[in-house]
Amino acid sequence: MEKAYRKGDFDKLMAEVVKVDHRVKDYLEEVGYEKWSRVHSTINRGRMMTSNIADCINGCLVDAHTLGRRFEEILIVNASKSSKMKVVPSSEYIFTVHEAGKKYIVCLERKNCTCGRFQHDEIPCAHAIEVLMHKNVTNLHPYCFDYYKSYALEKMYEVVMVPMPDKEDWNVPEYVLDEIVRPPRFRRLTGRPTKRRKKNADEKITVNNNCCGQCGQEGHNRRTCTFFLKEN
Repeated sequence: MEKAYRKGDFDKLMAEVVKVDHRVKDYLEEVGYEKWSRVHSTINRGRMMTSNIADCINGCLVDAHTLGRRFEEILIVNASKSSKMKVVPSSEYIFTVHEAGKKYIVCLERKNCTCGRFQHDEIPCAHAIEVLMHKNVTNLHPYCFDYYKSYALEKMYEVVMVPMPDKEDWNVPEYVLDEIVRPPRFRRLTGRPTKRRKKNADEKITVNNNCCGQCGQEGHNRRTCTFFLKEN
């Protein structure tokens, strides 16, 4: 339910939960669906779904120098899923995409798809990529949120970091001085903690020796691939 892109999928999963114990649904409703569910969220939370903000920040900092590369890899995974789809245009910006007996509506102007991924992840889903390929669009970057681009990360660090004064000059409020910080109630587990989250099945891509390692399509290799334009 947390990762559902469409409300219908969320409701089906919630119905299964009710069959087990309706009290779970009551508790989750009281907490507020918008606090943990992607489809009910009032803002786009991005692709990272975690209950530990520290792990989220640390994971991003570790790969900060390859943020642009990770952004390209998401496009490659989505592009690899779009090879067996059929596109039917409705207007200049609206298209119907048929996939495995289902159809999805893609609007390039609003950057959304009825699968929910385009607007929630703010990066072209497989259906949107198939539409862009149908329109002979090779540069997908304008359809991606600026967060995924390397220059956005550089812009974050343009803000001046004001140095802290000497400790003797600190003006600490009384309520902070009176606060007693106690050690955590739970002991840290043995072993080294994992630094990377486990990828979902739909985020993994199987590399075929006979396919291009850049876009996943057959008929050429990474050196001669022209699917993605390189950033200047």
